[in-house]
Amino acid sequence: MKRRRSRYTFPRVFIAASALVVVMVIFCIFPLSAASEESVAVKFDQDGNLIRPEGYRMWPYVGAVVTPNDLNDGKAPFPEFHSIYIDPQSFAAYQKTGKFPDGTVMIKELISVGAKKAASGNGYFMGDFIGLEAEIKDSKRFPKEPGYWAYFSFTEPGKPYKAKAKAAPTAACNTCHEQNAADDWVFTQYYPVLRAASAKGK
Repeated sequence: MKRRRSRYTFPRVFIAASALVVVMVIFCIFPLSAASEESVAVKFDQDGNLIRPEGYRMWPYVGAVVTPNDLNDGKAPFPEFHSIYIDPQSFAAYQKTGKFPDGTVMIKELISVGAKKAASGNGYFMGDFIGLEAEIKDSKRFPKEPGYWAYFSFTEPGKPYKAKAKAAPTAACNTCHEQNAADDWVFTQYYPVLRAASAKGK
């Protein structure tokens, strides 16, 4: 005797397939932001050196400052542009709380002063990429650093950025930030993007 195929078989298969598609959509589309955040997380090697971050130019752009030689008797300690980026996850948290969370990563890319004249008039215009630095807030990895911030430089004058970097001595960067930065070792006084974001969390 032949078994009769249930008339409910096709609908059940269709429903199961539809449910699978829905699950795939949920996991493949909606977590894109979370996946992006994980992909930009910094990594360290077994010796504690920071691996040069990738993709940081896609992070929220905080802004840029420049203290040119022309305005500092030809002896500016930092005559180049400093372009600042912050990792997306920490920026989102900063917007909500007004505080930089543990794990915050900020990237500073150094750019030379290029032209000083343009169609718009005289000024200071960006030239070439010449350096890369990072600062990271991590209470577990840097418990002895003031504010838990550590600073790294991938810059080698005249050469490509280094693949990895070790934390700078406290006196090299942290002391200046502690004494002069407006908010949690960060120079928020020079970046309206951060000030506006912080206001949302307060």
